[in-house]
Amino acid sequence: MRPGDGADLTARGTALRPGGVVGDGRYRLLAQFGVDHRASAHFWRARDGQLNRDVALTVLVGDLADQPAAAAAGRTLERAMHAATFVHPGVARVLDVLGIGSGVVPGEGLLGIVVAEWTHGTDLIDVVADGPVPPATASRLLEPLASAVESAHHVGLVLGVDHPQRVRVTPDGALRLAFPGPLPLATLRDDVKGLGALLYLLLTGRWALSGGPDALPGAPTGPDGTVVAPNLLRPMVPTELSSVAVRSMEDTSVGGIRTSAAILQVLDRVVETEAATDVLNRVAGGDGTAATGTPGAPARRGKEDNAVWLTEKPVITKTHKRKLGVTVTVLAVLTLAIVVWMVSSIIGFFSNGSSDSNIGPAVAITTTTTNAPVTSTPPPSSTPSSLAAGAPIRPSKVNVFVTSGSPDNASKVGRVDDGDPGTIWKTSEYKQQFPALMPGIGVMATFDQPVKLAEVDIDSPSDGTVVDIRTATSSDPSVQSTQVIGNATLTNGHTVIQLATAQPSQYFMVWITGLATVSGGFESGIGEITYVQAQ
Repeated sequence: MRPGDGADLTARGTALRPGGVVGDGRYRLLAQFGVDHRASAHFWRARDGQLNRDVALTVLVGDLADQPAAAAAGRTLERAMHAATFVHPGVARVLDVLGIGSGVVPGEGLLGIVVAEWTHGTDLIDVVADGPVPPATASRLLEPLASAVESAHHVGLVLGVDHPQRVRVTPDGALRLAFPGPLPLATLRDDVKGLGALLYLLLTGRWALSGGPDALPGAPTGPDGTVVAPNLLRPMVPTELSSVAVRSMEDTSVGGIRTSAAILQVLDRVVETEAATDVLNRVAGGDGTAATGTPGAPARRGKEDNAVWLTEKPVITKTHKRKLGVTVTVLAVLTLAIVVWMVSSIIGFFSNGSSDSNIGPAVAITTTTTNAPVTSTPPPSSTPSSLAAGAPIRPSKVNVFVTSGSPDNASKVGRVDDGDPGTIWKTSEYKQQFPALMPGIGVMATFDQPVKLAEVDIDSPSDGTVVDIRTATSSDPSVQSTQVIGNATLTNGHTVIQLATAQPSQYFMVWITGLATVSGGFESGIGEITYVQAQ
């Protein structure tokens, strides 16, 4: 326990110190891990005497006679009860919520206790105690927590990730909300600010929001009062990552990031870029060294649990290995395709210049890998409209379209156009069927120029999903302004949707109006969308 964090606080004769008991004698306090002074919330590791297991306690301290404090604590307990139904690897599961008369004895100076499963690992402050972590490591650490926030916001839950001592680092290198119990007035926006502040902390070692622990230095500010960007303090920080950290904490609606999905999208890009770079460096070095040419940094040992966390050379999971393998394959195939195209172009040049040559003109070569199609560059005069009639055509961009809120799994939507039906983009899981919560959700495809489509082939595992195929005049239209040119109910596998004759368009949307039924709710997934030009 660090000085100034309230270790000596005594609640009306009941000392909050190691060895004390709370919760009607059930929980014996083992060690304190921080204090959120904004809510008089004390974070403890404790031992559940009935079930013989360690748990995490968020202990709300205060005087029952203080009506505002009691009301605020009641609101926090109510929010924690709602969070008990939320399950995600990035959040410790709430096991119990104790209030006055239901586990909390009046007169102890306690207003409530939130009991959660214990998160093994390392205190976040200990991780940055010796300095900031590398940008790619910061992205990997924050990615699971950002994913949890995005999922929680889809069901209207505020997690309360705006204090560094509520978060711990798991042994496998991921941030996790270890002490649930959001502030009574916290909003979804506060979670987004919290993610930005956590990213800023990992990149700079400084805390940028108010109410942080005394053990952390505050973030410096410029003459206009705004927080100094991380890349000004550490030039090695990528500009995009630095901008996300600052913009997430801005209150202004102009230029500020207001959704966790936007943060998650940038984190995914940084992690994938770093993984591809690491592969190239390893191939070039041939000795397993890191990008700097030095062996992986030694493991850092946390002050608690004897947990080991690798800051410079994290364990590569099967998922990472698959992504790395795909990246190398794509690069190799792309190089081969370019060489083939150059050779065929040279042959075509000489064949056109010779009247007696039987060699045909050069042709574009298309090669497909397991996860992504790679097409050689056509001659400058070629355009998408010059493709053979009835040929598949790929959009230049795909994105998730929603009428309000955060797009579902926006960072994974590229899976519908990666050439591999086995990689699935999924909607969030909803408790109610469309249109109870929202009218629908779409996958918008953007082409380089207007095209006319004859059919759309959707490969999906979600039997019973209802879709419209719509054209639009922009990539961000109103649903009312789009035109329906086809519809179908998807079956498990391929569903080919014939399209009505329509004017050429640059924008086509697969608009999901009915979700498939899954255990406990409604959810749909799409493995691949193939667009076929009209004759």
